[in-house]
Formats: sequence, C-alpha cells, structure tokens
Amino acid sequence: MFTMTRNIGSSTSSSSRRVSGSRSMLDLRNAALPLESTEQLSASTSAMPRSDNKQATLHIGGHLAAAASADQRLKELLVRVASGVANHAELAEFKSYVSAIPSASDESEREHAPIPRIEKPAASYTQPFLDFINENPTVFHTVAYFEDKLEKEGFVKLNERVSWANGDSKLKKGGKYYISRNGSSLIAFVVGEQYKVGESGVAMIAGHVDALTARLKPVSKRSSVQGFTLLGVAPYAGALNNTWFDRDLGIGGRVIVKGANGKVSSKLVKLDWPIARIPTLAPHFGLPSAGPFNKETQMAPIIGIDGSSEDQKALEEHVLSHGATAGTFASQQPARLVQLIANEVGVTDYSSIINWELELFDTQTAVAGGMNKEFIFAPRIDDKLCSWAAAEGLIEATSAVEKSSSIALVGLFDDEEIGSRLRQGAAGNFLPGTVERIVDAFAGECEGRSNLLSQTYANSFLVSADVTHAVNPNFVSAYLTDHMPKLNVGITIAADSNGHMTTDSLSSAFLSEIAKKSHSELQVFQIRNDSRSGGTVGPMLSSAMGVRAVDAGLPQLSMHSIRATTGALDPGLGARLFRGFYEFFEEVDAQFKDIA
Repeated sequence: MFTMTRNIGSSTSSSSRRVSGSRSMLDLRNAALPLESTEQLSASTSAMPRSDNKQATLHIGGHLAAAASADQRLKELLVRVASGVANHAELAEFKSYVSAIPSASDESEREHAPIPRIEKPAASYTQPFLDFINENPTVFHTVAYFEDKLEKEGFVKLNERVSWANGDSKLKKGGKYYISRNGSSLIAFVVGEQYKVGESGVAMIAGHVDALTARLKPVSKRSSVQGFTLLGVAPYAGALNNTWFDRDLGIGGRVIVKGANGKVSSKLVKLDWPIARIPTLAPHFGLPSAGPFNKETQMAPIIGIDGSSEDQKALEEHVLSHGATAGTFASQQPARLVQLIANEVGVTDYSSIINWELELFDTQTAVAGGMNKEFIFAPRIDDKLCSWAAAEGLIEATSAVEKSSSIALVGLFDDEEIGSRLRQGAAGNFLPGTVERIVDAFAGECEGRSNLLSQTYANSFLVSADVTHAVNPNFVSAYLTDHMPKLNVGITIAADSNGHMTTDSLSSAFLSEIAKKSHSELQVFQIRNDSRSGGTVGPMLSSAMGVRAVDAGLPQLSMHSIRATTGALDPGLGARLFRGFYEFFEEVDAQFKDIA
C-alpha cells in the first residue's frame, strides 16, 4: 500500500530481456515467418556476412517459433509480420522480442542454444488490463473473469465440499487447480512434478479484488422526495466520499434466484449504463454546499423521476402480477429496478428473486491517458491492479512451475477494505486451509501431518501484493525523502515500523534477489511519522501461517478515490516480477536456506 523510491533491484531496458529454456532447435518454417521478413530484422542488428545472416535467421526463427507456442501475443505478431500487414507499432513490438534472443556464434551453438524464455513488453499488458477493468465492475464479476481465464488455461476447478485426496478431485503432481469461495474470493495453484510434501515450499502471492463502493441496503426502496426516486445504499469501506458526487453510476453484482424445482442459483447482473447519480449542492447556496455531508440524508443516489399517478399505478400492478407481492424480497425494492434486474437475469416471476448483493460502480471506462498515453485513468485500481498482474504472472509461469518441486499459488481475496474478517476474507481460513488440504492430499500414509504442514510453511514465502502510494507532484512535502515511488518504474516494497506491513530485512532481500533475476526494478515506500499508515492482508496471513513475507505492490495516485491513476506500463511490470517470483522461487530460496 505504500511507496519509497530507492532502487533495490536492477533496472532493465527493452533490449535486455531475460531468456531461458530447454535445448531444442526448430526450423524457421515452424515459425510461419517468411525467411526474407526475418532477414530484414536480423540484418539490421547483425554485422555478419550475408551467408551467416541466413544461419542467424534460422536461429532467430527457431527461438521465436518455440516462444510463440506459449505466447499468444507473439504468435499474433508472427502472423501479422509474416503476412506483411504489421503496422509500425507492431513491428517495433516484434523487434523487442527479437532483441531478447541471444546470438549463436557458430553452428554448434545454434544446434544446442536454449529456447528463450521471452518476456512480453510491458506495454502489451496495458489494453488487456483496461479491458479487464471495464468488463468486471464488481467483485463477483472479477472472480468469474478469473475462473473463466483459468479454465481456458487448463486449470481444474475444485470444490471445498469434497475430498482432494481421492476420487475425481484427487490432486496430482504437475496439476493446475483453482477454487473459489462465495463467488468473491479465489485461489489458484500449480503443483510441480517434483513436489515433495513437507520438503517443498509454496510460493504465494496474495491480493484483494474488492474495492470501495456503495452497496444497496436489504430494503433499498425509499420514499420519493419531490418526485425523485431515491435508492437506499450504504457505503462499503470509505466510499461515498466527495469523489462520488456527480458521477455516472451503474448497478451490478449477483442475484440469488430460486428455480421452479427449488434449486437456488447465483446469477451475475450488470446494468452498465448511468442509472444513479449523487448530485452536489451548487456553491451558490453557501455554507451547506461545503460539507461535511451526511451520508445517510445527503448522499442518496437519484435513479429516476416519478411518473404520473397512472404510470405509477400501472408499474405497481405490473410487479404485483409478476410475483412481487407483499412479503417478498422484490416488494422491498424499487419497482422499476426489480423489473430491470429481472429482465437482465431472465426471470419473469419476481418472487423467484430471493435476494441480491448489488452495488454502485463508476461507468466511465478505464483509459490510457497522458500526452504519450503513459498513464492509466481508471476506477477500481485498488487492488485489481496487483491481483490481475499476479494472476497473469502465475499463468505465464505455469510451464516452468510444472517442472519444479514447488507449488506456485495466487490468492485473490474479498473484504480487505473492511478488515478481511469474513469467511471469504484473508483473515479467514481460506488460504491456510487450502495449503493444509494440499499437504494432506500428498501426505498419504505419512505420520506427523502437522509436522509436514509446519515444515511446508517454513519452506514457503508470501508476497502480499497491494497497491501503494505513488508520489503526487502537487504534494511532495507529504512524502518522505527517498520514499517517493514513481509510475512506470516497477513494484514498490512497503515498509512500516509498527507492523502494518509484513516486510522485514530478510523478506526485502529475498524479493530483491527475485527482482535481479527478473530484470525488474524495485522501489521502496514508508509513510511519514506524522501520517497514518494503511494496512494489507500481509500481516494477518504471515502470522497465521508463520511464513516469510513481504508487502510489495504497484504504485498509484488518488488511492480511495472513485477514479485513480497508475502507469500504463505498471500492469506489465507487475506481471514480469510476479512471474519471476514463481519461476525463480526455488533458486532464490536455496540462497536463504541457512536463515530461519
């Protein structure tokens, strides 16, 4: 959650990307790339004679073909370059991939050169992150998004209600799994093929996917005031602050529906056009317009204007005829809203809507901004930014982790903004319980399972990934000198002398080693002594499991505003480091074996 600007890791440039992999050589034909296209690229950077350029071309093409098999973006670029339709930006991006490939000076080296582990340029993550923010306005949509993405990547969904030690849900080495709780928290993990229960650790990244919002009250129908239809809402965490005034607000969340057969299901709903607005009082009215404002009486959203008495009567008759009779959940909500929600989830009997969890969200889209589009202006950055990057890192590291002896895990939690003390929050048993069940599934007939669990925790490491404060150029005096994180630089380690962060010297050093191997730059932040520190899921998780842990996240401006700012490169920079954390965990952990 916080920032300092001292470099702890090594910096990187587009021409110094990390590569690694197994030995192999593929013919250029497998890259679906014309020889002349690759020659043009390699000729611009190689001083070899023409005959050698062809060999270098084969070398580059083979590496690109292998890398493209696991990199959808590179695959798309290969097709566009090969077909001659790539634009200038795409050619530049493609060249950044090519620059990551080491040269092979002779035929022998070319035959045995490793397939590169090529990292995508940080800029290539910007639009996917914007799409993610725009398409998933609530915590329920966010978890559904990750579930769908993991399914497409071959992860298997687990059920907490059944055993993971036998049957169809039996965990296997080399397996990829995910599990969700309450539809608002999710854990995904990959088990290495060489995993040894107890001896192997778990490389964990934990973030949160809830955001400040205003949730509809159980009875959201309010009496009209001067012909305005009002909506009953309550602030979640620090929402309904002044930044919520005069915003175009949609309504979304989940609806609990009871079918004709008695089975209850949860359905996502998203009314993504401006429905609600909290109007300010014009400054012409003097002191009352200056605030502070009563969140109960002065910040009720307007969602409509009452129609004529005939229209009102017709609407009431409509909802009554569709099941919203006295005593039903639907009868306690604004009639027109019930009609909209029912249409959205496809029900005609309004009494089948037995409950819902709906909230307001800013409908203005997330965009790239700035003169060179170097910023991201978006709602809900805290902490979907780090959570999205962590999930991307896990997916990209999967092939490497599968061949390892460790477990790579990402946990995305609900309720962090209100203390995490619900069953889907980080202070619950979701993460410790998941690790315990993994250990139990592989323990077999081993004795001393509690010993194996404690041993596992001792060999594990947690990155608590939450956003932190970027330096605000208009308020530099509010920051400590040398503790001013910048956008588009990299992850920031957050420190706090009073334990609001889980960072210590050991965990900082551990992440610094990861950053060096990942070609990532680290920053550092600590808040001033005369300011109030925030908190993260780090301390509660590290204390519950006894694992080594560090707080480290991406910087942003305007934290807890309805709209905030981060760097356009930051989603990609986060994904790079998090991927490196999973891939280099075992190697770096070996350096710290002698420190408890």
